[in-house]
Amino acid sequence: MKNINFDQLAHDLDSIKMNTLSKVGQQDANYIRSVVKKQRLCEWSGRILLMLGFIQPILWVVGVLLLAVAKILDNMEIGHNVMHGQYDWMNDKQLNSQNYEWDIACDGQSWHRVHNFEHHTYTNIIGKDRDFGYGLLRLSNDFKWRLKNVWQFITYINLSVLFQWGVSYHELAAERVFIGKKKENREGGVSHSTLKQRFFSKGARQLIKDYVIFPLLAGPLFLWALAGNLLANLIRNLWTSTIIFCGHFTEDTETFKQEDCINETQGQWYYRQVLGSSNIKGSHWFHVLTGHLSCQIEHHLFPDMPSSRYQEVAPQVQAVMQKHGIDYHTGGFFKQYGSVLKRIIRYSFK
Repeated sequence: MKNINFDQLAHDLDSIKMNTLSKVGQQDANYIRSVVKKQRLCEWSGRILLMLGFIQPILWVVGVLLLAVAKILDNMEIGHNVMHGQYDWMNDKQLNSQNYEWDIACDGQSWHRVHNFEHHTYTNIIGKDRDFGYGLLRLSNDFKWRLKNVWQFITYINLSVLFQWGVSYHELAAERVFIGKKKENREGGVSHSTLKQRFFSKGARQLIKDYVIFPLLAGPLFLWALAGNLLANLIRNLWTSTIIFCGHFTEDTETFKQEDCINETQGQWYYRQVLGSSNIKGSHWFHVLTGHLSCQIEHHLFPDMPSSRYQEVAPQVQAVMQKHGIDYHTGGFFKQYGSVLKRIIRYSFK
């Protein structure tokens, strides 16, 4: 690590966090409730327009887009952030991290274990953070090259198309539930039978809801509703995957070894979060549709801070990084996404 005053770094970032959290209140409650209302309006407007497509096809297209926006908002700005506990202080059962279940195939409890704890604690530590490459992609020289890496760009496309299922299966794959023996150094808190039961149960509910119940409610417009749901899910998967990859796997993001993080201080933890993340510049609505994961650096630093505050603290965090001589990775969407693609292709080869 660089010659950095980590105690001062921790003090500077803790000050930003405390000052911002002290302002959290009714404004933040109004914000998330407003997003929930907009999400529901988009969902039901979209579902109605899907069934009016026989009158005018453009109505079906608008319906698909509205339903996709609803699914994106539910997944990104609402579900992801609520499940991080960002709104637990409201004492609203519908917005409580332990009660919320989002509209994707991944079981919420599995996500809590793998993402909330593992990824946010051990961000980009090879061998500890299973989110780095999702066990499918070689994205650094920390991993031995294998023949399958030659076609990992195709693997990436497939993962993006089926992203909700990749996230759902992530914990089972890591625990080797179906194939191979469990790794000796891995201790799972949940039995394999429970993991399988929750995986199939949540996945089945999503399939039945999107591809049976809502299409059946459409009656003779069954196929219109079925196709609309399928396309809306595809758009949501591609968008979510793209934003997450831009926040984690640009060429600038760094990896860490387990021995580098022994007896890690708060300041060193902050340092690792910053170097293991990237931001994306954009408009207000762009940030909302990303769940404010366009401010991935701030999210990794302050995961339980209401996401709408990230735009406010980002310039402050960047100033602190400049003060300490620490790289702050940010750029426009196309720059960051292009960087992700370069990284995937670069590590496809030896």
